[in-house]
Amino acid sequence: MRSGSKVKLSGAIFDAPAKQKELSKLEAEINHPDFWNSPEKSQRVMQQRKRLTEAIDHSAAVATAASDIETLFELAREGESVDGDLEREIRAFEQKLEQLETSMLLSGENDARDAIVTIHPGAGGTESQDWAEMLLRMYLRWAERHGFQSTITDRLEGEGAGIKSATVEINGENVYGQLQSEVGVHRLVRISPFDANARRHTSFASVFVYPQIEDDINIEIKPEDLKVDVFRASGAGGQHVNRTESAVRFTHLPTGIVVQCQNERSQHKNRASAMKQLRAKLYEYELEKKRAADQKLEDTKLGINFGSQIRSYVLAPYRLIKDHRTKLAVGDVDRALDGDIDEFIHAYLVWQKTGQTAGGDGKDELPE
Repeated sequence: MRSGSKVKLSGAIFDAPAKQKELSKLEAEINHPDFWNSPEKSQRVMQQRKRLTEAIDHSAAVATAASDIETLFELAREGESVDGDLEREIRAFEQKLEQLETSMLLSGENDARDAIVTIHPGAGGTESQDWAEMLLRMYLRWAERHGFQSTITDRLEGEGAGIKSATVEINGENVYGQLQSEVGVHRLVRISPFDANARRHTSFASVFVYPQIEDDINIEIKPEDLKVDVFRASGAGGQHVNRTESAVRFTHLPTGIVVQCQNERSQHKNRASAMKQLRAKLYEYELEKKRAADQKLEDTKLGINFGSQIRSYVLAPYRLIKDHRTKLAVGDVDRALDGDIDEFIHAYLVWQKTGQTAGGDGKDELPE
């Protein structure tokens, strides 16, 4: 393996000199006397500079690791015992390379934005509602692992267990770009904890992800197109029940889009959060209309229905998670359900950009 500024993996090429040239142009723009006259534009440029700097740093780390591995191979050829060091360096190299590849793949218009995630259980009552809550926990743990801020803005409890729906805002670098991998139907196969006969059940839940839209993008919402309802927020009972009508629901009449927020005790704060959600959904709605008109609907974005699951999580009769798009299969189910889903995210980004599947060591056929 040769070290250098270019490394090729899974069809993606990382060109550090080109990134450095792009960064130099941004630095010149930042140093211009009028740069800070437009705060919104300057903020976007500063975020872009941060992403380029991180990509260049990752590229340098990859080149250094490749050089270190070459040195170890040379020592091995000379008879030195370096097996342990070589294994450790190769593992670190793979991690650095994956980080670099992920950062390069996140180059879409909205990839760097924060995200709004909504989760809905499918048919099946308590089983699916419990599965929806498991997914909610998985994404909250994923955010926590990465140091991202997450806020549940709406949560409707299920009857007996689980949730009927949930909406969570996750704020951090490239959150939306990464979580696009989760849009679709997720399928769970397990021995039901709610079945006295311990039979195997299949449950479904759907996940939607929207970019959080800032004020620099014009989304027109006419007051006459908006139906506003206020109500008391639901809670666990006792002191947690909100005794004032602070929860807010917006219905956008032309599109039928409905959002609500009951996380805060202040109606004003709930209104602001609900409006943020509505702007995000309307933005995605307009994007979908444009794609349909241009006949350029993304082939990778499956319809949200219960015949097009994107990923299956099998807990019985064996343990395996398989992504049906990338073909990646992982046997450590508990780790993934505890929020370690970066492997699935990375495989999806590679598949989306290059059409190359990640492969896997699992079964092709999953139980019904």
